[in-house]
Order: sequence, then C-alpha cells, then structure tokens
Amino acid sequence: MRIVLATFGSLGDIHPVIALGLELQRRGHHASIVTSEYHRERILLTGLGFHFAAPDLRPDDKALIRATMDERRGPEEIVRFMLQHLPQMYADYDRAINAEGGADLLVTSDLAYAGPILAEKTGINWASQVLSPLSFLSAYDDSVLPPIPWLRRLKPLGPRVYGQILGLAKHAARRLSGPVSEFRAGVGLAPKRDAFFDDKHAPSLVLAMFSRLLGEPRPDWPRQTVVTGFAFYDGNVPVLAPDIRRFIAAGERPIVFTLGSAAVFDPGAFFIESARAAAALGRRALLVGDPDPDALPPAHPNVGVFGYAPFSELFPAAAAIVHQGGSGTTGQAMRAGRPMLIVPYAHDQPDNALRAKKLGISETIARGAYRSDRIARALHRLLEDGSVSSRAQQVAKIVAQENGAATAADAIERTFSGSGAFRLKAEAT
Repeated sequence: MRIVLATFGSLGDIHPVIALGLELQRRGHHASIVTSEYHRERILLTGLGFHFAAPDLRPDDKALIRATMDERRGPEEIVRFMLQHLPQMYADYDRAINAEGGADLLVTSDLAYAGPILAEKTGINWASQVLSPLSFLSAYDDSVLPPIPWLRRLKPLGPRVYGQILGLAKHAARRLSGPVSEFRAGVGLAPKRDAFFDDKHAPSLVLAMFSRLLGEPRPDWPRQTVVTGFAFYDGNVPVLAPDIRRFIAAGERPIVFTLGSAAVFDPGAFFIESARAAAALGRRALLVGDPDPDALPPAHPNVGVFGYAPFSELFPAAAAIVHQGGSGTTGQAMRAGRPMLIVPYAHDQPDNALRAKKLGISETIARGAYRSDRIARALHRLLEDGSVSSRAQQVAKIVAQENGAATAADAIERTFSGSGAFRLKAEAT
C-alpha cells in the first residue's frame, strides 16, 4: 500500500506518526508524511517520504506558541490559525495523495482538517488517529476541557445528563466551523454537523495511539476505534550527548525539568522556579530546552541546562520528571517508570495530568501556581513516597509491553489490505 500520513504540530505530534510510518515501511508499504515544511529534514532523515502542507506550523513561532498555549483560549487560537489555511491545506493534501502513482490510504490527525473533506470528496480510503483520550470527549470520562475546566464537576450527574452538557459545549464550538462549511460547499459537499469532534473520526478505523492505562474504550467512542498504546520514536539513533552523560554521572540522579518541544518557547518562569525548587530540596536539576537566556536560572554546578535530548534515554536516568503533560512526554515518562510532576499549559495537557494523577504516579501544579515552594513540597512527597515509585515501575512494565506502532499497523492492514476499494480522486469524481 501507498500510505500518506497527515499531521501537524510539535515533535509530540510528529514522532508517533514517524513511528507508525517506519513500521508500515518495515512491512513493505510505502509511507510518506504530509505536514509543515518545518519538519522536512527530520522526516527525510528517517527514510520516509515527505510532502509539505500549509500552514508551516512552526513550534518556534513564539507569538503563535504564546497564543496557543493559553490554557483557556489556546484551543480556539490553534483552530482559527489552522482554518485560515484550509484551502491551501486541501490543495497540498490533494497533491500528496496523487504523487508518486497515487496513494491507497490517507491517515489524518486531529488538526488535519482538510483530510476528512478530501477523503469524502475523492473516495480514498481513510483512517484517523488521535493521541490522547480527550479527543473523544466522552460522557463516561472524568475529563478536563481546557476552556471550561469546571465542567468536569458535573460528571457525577451521570453519562446521560453529563453527555447532554458536553453536547452543549460541542455546539458552542461549532461557531468556529464556518470556514469548514464554506469550503465544503465550495467543493460540492453538503454541510457536516460536527467538524471538530465526531466528524473528524474516520468511519472505517480510528487509531487511539495512547496507553489503555490513560484511557479504556468508552461506550460512546466510535466502534471502529483501536487503542494501540503509545507509538514511540526518539530519533534515528537516540543517544544522549556527552555533556549530558557527564552531568548525570557526576552525582545522584537529577530531577529532570522539561516543557517538551512546544511550550518550551513560552516557558515563563518555569526554568528559574524549577532550579530554585531543586536547590531547596538539595537536589540536582537537569533542565531540558532552549529558551531565551533571560528565562534560564543563573549558572550553578548543580544545574545542568541542555537543548534537545532523547527522552527515551534521559528519563530513565532521572529521580523524577517535571513536565507539561503533552501526550508524547507523558508516554515517555510513563515508560521510564519515574514519578512525575505535571504543570499543564493547554490543550490535552490538563486532562493528561488528571489521568496520570489517577494512576498514582504524579501530582499536578497549575501553571499560574508554579512557584519554587510548591514545587519543592510536591517533589518531596513524590520522592519520599515509596508507593509512588512502586506504582510508576508497574506502569512502566505495562507500557513497555505495548507497541503502538505495530498495533496500529496491524489494524491498518486488517482493515484496508486486499479490500479492493483503493481509488484516487479521478475514480471517485
């Protein structure tokens, strides 16, 4: 099969798709990724195909990151940004599925808004994927919806009533879907009811690429959903840089502080407060990121500041991990078997933080309350409570047994191989 994987975002969004693409390619399929130009070199180095698509969503666009990482307005900001580019995104996806002899299957992510429209218009086989349980917004889940975090307090009303309330929240979000309706009409398609929620899920296969520990299937999830487990990718040769290895070897296990690959460009006082908290605990701090120098603490022998590091190699060497709660970072921390402190910024991060806390492996501090005294108290509890470390190790064993990329590839082959339904736009139109 020739498969095009459409996605947007930071490395937390790109890496699982690379992992899936590499697994498909290992099985003899031809896989390519269509996404922002920003990720071209990284993807081509893996041996996967690459097609650029609008918008060029750059994680180092600090103004955009600052807007989209706002806890309440961030989701709306990213939707508005993506929909500004919907016509060009559609044209770029169309070019990608018709390149190199044509594609048999299109796989889309949450932000790939042109994908479902293109699949309906052309008739190409279509699967969708999500990276966190929040994408399903289930009436059976105790979820944190960032624009209205208080809504979860109504969960005790039961799935029927709570589901109706969530329906009202979905209805309110439809005010943003005007560009989708207009574009659909322009390509001769009827309006859809729910572009941001139900209609983003492909009718044949939905890949839930996270661990069942974070989200078991719910009665109101699409029936065609397959929970795959995390799909990990951390670079072609994930090796810690020599200076990081030297810092780790120079003393007791450090506490690792990171904001992943997007929030790091809007860190606020995260790194400064983190170093102060570690000092208060008498612990070493390893700060991962490349923010402006003004966002970093003063130099100190017990504080290591480094740029990109492969989490798969770094996290197991940590005493604890403090991070923003992105799906990729959370998965890596779970696999490492270390206690976590999560300071969620926006999107699925508050919800991921809640789920990790329920597993008994983490605590949460709100971004606005992230100060050294609170950080130190939370980390002291996590590090001194043997049951947290024990539970984190149990979680790590379960996550290590999952193979999200292989399970997702199995589902794709089971659903689409030999169906005889592969067709391109010319055949469908």
